[in-house]
Parts: sequence; C-alpha cells; structure tokens
Amino acid sequence: MLPAYSLSDPSVLAFVVIPLALAAASTAAVWYAWRRSGETGLAAARATALMALGGAAWMAVTWAVAARGTFREWNRLPPSLAVLVVLIVIISARLTMGGAGRRLAVFIPLWVLVAVQGFRLPLELAMHRMFERGIMPEQMSYSGRNFDIVTGASALIVAALVATGRGGRGLVAAWNVIGLALLLNIVVVAIVSTPLFALFGPDRLNVWITYPPFIWLPAVMVLAALTGHLIIFRALGRPREPDNRGARPGIISPGN
Repeated sequence: MLPAYSLSDPSVLAFVVIPLALAAASTAAVWYAWRRSGETGLAAARATALMALGGAAWMAVTWAVAARGTFREWNRLPPSLAVLVVLIVIISARLTMGGAGRRLAVFIPLWVLVAVQGFRLPLELAMHRMFERGIMPEQMSYSGRNFDIVTGASALIVAALVATGRGGRGLVAAWNVIGLALLLNIVVVAIVSTPLFALFGPDRLNVWITYPPFIWLPAVMVLAALTGHLIIFRALGRPREPDNRGARPGIISPGN
C-alpha cells in the first residue's frame, strides 16, 4: 500500500492535469494539421473526434484497470503492466506511422513539436515530490537515476531557438536523440524497479504507477513523450509544409 495521498495535493493533481492537457493539445493539433493539409472541415472534424474519443477511452480504461488493482497482480501471466508497456509501444508506432503522424510531422511547426516536450519539466518536479512523500522510489527521481528533467527544461530552450531562427534541424536532431535516450533510461529503471525484478531491492519497489492517477504516467505521459520524439524524427526527414495548391482535398502531396 502507498502512503495516503489526495488529489487536493497539487503534486498529485499534476498527474491528472498534465495528461488532460496533453490530450487536449493532441486533439487540437489533429484539427489544425488536417485543415492545413487541405482536408474538408468534415474530414478534419471526423479525425479530431476519433482522436478525442480514442484518447478518452484509453485514459478511462487504464484508470479503471488501475483502480481495480489489476496492474498489481504480479503473478498474472503475462503481467498486466507488461501488456500495458507493449500496448504503449504499439499505439505510439501506429500514431506515428499513420495519417495523424504524417500530418503532424508536416504541418505542425517543428518548434511546437519540441516545445510540447516541455511538459516533462513540471512532471519531473511532481515526481520528485512523490519521492519526498515516500510514494515513489528514489531511483525514479532526479535524485536517483532519472535525468529526464534535462529533456523538459532543454525542450523550452531549443524550441525558443528554433522559433526565433537561431537553431536549426541539426540542433533539434541532437536534442531529440538525447531526449529519447533519457526517456528510455527512466522507462528501463521503472521496469526493473517493479516487483517482477526488484533490481534496487524490496524496499525501493516501483508499485506507485499501478494506482490512479499515477497510472497515467506511463499510459499517457510516456506515450506522449515517445510519440512526440518519433514524430519529430519523422518531421526532420520530411520537407516542411509542401505547397498544396491545385492538389485535391485530402491529399498532402504526391507520393504520400
């Protein structure tokens, strides 16, 4: 069992507010990208509704499963938390390689894609508070083996440099590689800290993420961070905002 916590605590509430903000931002980005790609208002509204409903369903299901304690059934084969990790990777890959990822990579400004990753700065501050409260093990904080706060803070700096023309794609590419590496680092630390591995000892177990609202850390925020990095890589490999004059609605450019 975890120490008592309440959503009235701003640090705990952050694990609700940040995921909801990310869901809202993703929905707005889909609408914007679809319209910029030459799609009709109806097609953009359909894509936006699918994103909003899909996100809401995913968040509701993961919350409900966590509330039932299913993610804490460590003897289940396969472990429910392992299934969640696999689903996160699949969803991220599907979003990146599908129509949403294609349009976001082309029509959302590169600096915006980077700036969104700034959510990891307040997230890491909230996570450190969870460590101080005895809810989260030390190794998952920046006092331990989690250095992802660097990604969140630097995202804002890199985004500002790119937006003002003082930073280019090379800077974004380097930042994106480092950010993805730091994300993978803390994901691995989190996994090996579960009771399945207990690499850091039985008194430093990662079980807190199996409770709501903390389940949205992997289910929403890690998903958003991973997908964001992959879309940035896709954006770096594509021409930005191609000229669609004369193209039929619904077609970004020939060959897409």
